[in-house]
Amino acid sequence: MITIPSRIKTVLRAAVVCSLSTFTIPVVNADTMDAEEIKQLTKESLPEAFSFYHQFLSLPNDANYKKDILALLDWLEPEMAKSGFDTKRIATDGSPVLYAEMNNKADKTVLVYLQADGQPVAPSAWQQEHPFTPELKRQKGNGDWETIDWSNLSKRIDDNWRIFARSASDSKGPMTQFIFAIRALQKQKIDLDFNLKVIVDTEEELGSPNLAKAVKANRELLSADMLLIFDGPPHASNKPTLNFGARGIATVTLTMHGPVVPQHSGHYGNYVPNPAFALSHLLASMKSPEGKVLIDGYYDGINLSDALKQSLASVPDDAKALKTAMGFSKPDQVAGTLQESLQYPSLNIRGLSSAWVGDKVRTIIPDKAIAELDIRLVQETDPEQLLSLLKKHIESQGFVVIDSEPTAEQRRSDSRFVQFKSKVSYGAFRTDFDSEPGLLARKAMKRLHGQEPILVRTLGGSVPIAPFVEILDLPAVLVPTVNIDNNQHSPNENIRIGHFVEGLEIAIAVLNQPLH
Repeated sequence: MITIPSRIKTVLRAAVVCSLSTFTIPVVNADTMDAEEIKQLTKESLPEAFSFYHQFLSLPNDANYKKDILALLDWLEPEMAKSGFDTKRIATDGSPVLYAEMNNKADKTVLVYLQADGQPVAPSAWQQEHPFTPELKRQKGNGDWETIDWSNLSKRIDDNWRIFARSASDSKGPMTQFIFAIRALQKQKIDLDFNLKVIVDTEEELGSPNLAKAVKANRELLSADMLLIFDGPPHASNKPTLNFGARGIATVTLTMHGPVVPQHSGHYGNYVPNPAFALSHLLASMKSPEGKVLIDGYYDGINLSDALKQSLASVPDDAKALKTAMGFSKPDQVAGTLQESLQYPSLNIRGLSSAWVGDKVRTIIPDKAIAELDIRLVQETDPEQLLSLLKKHIESQGFVVIDSEPTAEQRRSDSRFVQFKSKVSYGAFRTDFDSEPGLLARKAMKRLHGQEPILVRTLGGSVPIAPFVEILDLPAVLVPTVNIDNNQHSPNENIRIGHFVEGLEIAIAVLNQPLH
């Protein structure tokens, strides 16, 4: 008995139908694979993909060390060339950006954003030899993880095993999935329905400070019809997801100055003002006890219609499970649900510092108190306007905003000073569900899984995509391919084997999806 591949059956069925009909012959892409073919192709690709992934994870990629990034690119660039891309490096004021192009002589071009750098590491906090020595682990009955030999991946695969290493999920995992999706399709001699351009960011974890300038300088080179981002985890349910937007990010450092040097709290307590108390009162004035920002005009321009709320409610958040997992009882009351809350700009204290604590504590009045803030931006609000509103609020609390340490003369005056430093890393972006990249990714995911993925309007986190969307005028969709509980940015970052496999399947399906 001869087995006929499903995609050939599709063509044969179309031919039979056409021969019996006077209607126009339908166009059928013989190279479009069904779910079972995608899964089989993925399975055949895994041994080589795991070997590549091990080498990739072994390369240090902290963006603070340009030498390591250059060594990473020296290894990665020929691998991209091996995958059929023409490559070049785009120089920036920091580490270079890697550009790759594949001309398939198609009418449309898809630009893909990938990230190669990772967060810093603290080896002593990792439960293994080193964060850049990847380890395969399985979970024991008591919940602890034990290391097993990497060669187990060539014998059989347990979906619940995990690979632990820095950047396992953020974002060498998605990069590996993308590269081997390309290689898998090439081995089957399946052409893509579009040209490909790829940009590999090497400073994402630094806030991509040089990306916008590089995009502007290479506008023609990067021109495309749409943008796909292979990065990040799916919805908290770990179900297949597409993200159609992300919040931007701005940061603020507030420094409240006290005495020139710390003073003895016995000698001068009740007399020398304590900057930690002053800063605490200022921070407390910015938010209500229920978590709403109290800065005048902060939420202006945000109006959630009933139709939008209904769309947001289709995302299957489990509020009870989220509260239990994270250990809190009542969420901030910015909006009614998590998805609604993500449509508003946030104001977060990401760090506080004043004097010493723990076994280093001492009885002093601190010389300064520092608050590090981050603001997650949404498309409806201007970042500079939000920073201006924050400054006005500080002034309304009786402070003078300055951009450097107070002078001796300022310290002697009756005014109270707050040092204010800010930075807008990048803005927010959002794309319609029915945009061209949206339909491409949705059809691919439905073909693979048999149902629509979860459609998320706005991702809570930030990705540096705004320069592409704004400068190149591109609709953009983010395709998540790693497990939600991956410890990204933290010690013991990992990727679940089942999600590594599924992510490769998703990448194959998306790249194999016809545009028309």
